[in-house]
Amino acid sequence: MRIVVALGGNALLRRGEPMTAQAQRANVRTAAPMLAALAREHELVLTHGNGPQVGLLALQGAAYPGAEPFPLDVLGAQTEGMIGYVIEQELGNLLPEAAALATILTMIEVDQADPAFADPSKFVGPVYDREQAEQLASDKGWTVKPDGDQWRRVVPSPEPKRIFEIRPIRWLIERGVVVICGGGGGVPTMYEPGTRTLTGVEAVIDKDFAGELLAREVDADVFVMATDVDAVYLDWGTDRQRALGQVAPEELTGQAFAAGSMGPKVAAAVRFVQHTGRRAAIGSLAQIEDVVHGAAGTQVVAAEGTG
Repeated sequence: MRIVVALGGNALLRRGEPMTAQAQRANVRTAAPMLAALAREHELVLTHGNGPQVGLLALQGAAYPGAEPFPLDVLGAQTEGMIGYVIEQELGNLLPEAAALATILTMIEVDQADPAFADPSKFVGPVYDREQAEQLASDKGWTVKPDGDQWRRVVPSPEPKRIFEIRPIRWLIERGVVVICGGGGGVPTMYEPGTRTLTGVEAVIDKDFAGELLAREVDADVFVMATDVDAVYLDWGTDRQRALGQVAPEELTGQAFAAGSMGPKVAAAVRFVQHTGRRAAIGSLAQIEDVVHGAAGTQVVAAEGTG
């Protein structure tokens, strides 16, 4: 079975943890045994988030006097390499010596006319209290929004249109390589108006939407979004909350889910199933094997007679 797994931020850095290399490696090391178990039995493609890492690098760059901070597309490329390196090492320490792993720097096309550029919504970087966030917004020209009971920087999050490196990604999968790609939603890239000249974009593509496009483009049998909750819940945070097991895309459409967390995952799952007729799943990384095999998490499947 060919599986695309989108790793949630908890696999790399949990909220409130120090943003150190040691903390991130420790989290990847915890996740690696579950991922290695999948890689032994299936064709595995991994993608991941990078919001905290990009935000930290941006802050570090801004703190260096006399230097122009790197733009977000360059920081996205940096974090794809950094995170892929750690995942490769930790998985490689568990898989047979002959196992092949590769991280692919992934550019993903976006449209300059995407309405997301007029309404930044994607969280990047660490959390702040409201006073800190508003001061940073004033000092640096950021847009900030509440994230739960704290505040974070937000940037545009345009839709992914095309994966430029999709051919080498497919070649590697076909040769049995565990591929790590599209990290952080990939590097947002567009053509300069009226030309075939590529340029990076000051934005962050949602990793779940990029992962869904990746899963479609590699003909994945199942698209899994691994997170820190065991399923999708209706009425989350109330005394009426209830987990969803197997559902059709139509049952999720129109339901309200948090825009900064579960909302994109549900939308990506619905999109994948509607485009392919195949299965998407959302569940806990700790239960990833059961989620892949349909025994845990929320399983989004085409209704009978569709797909």
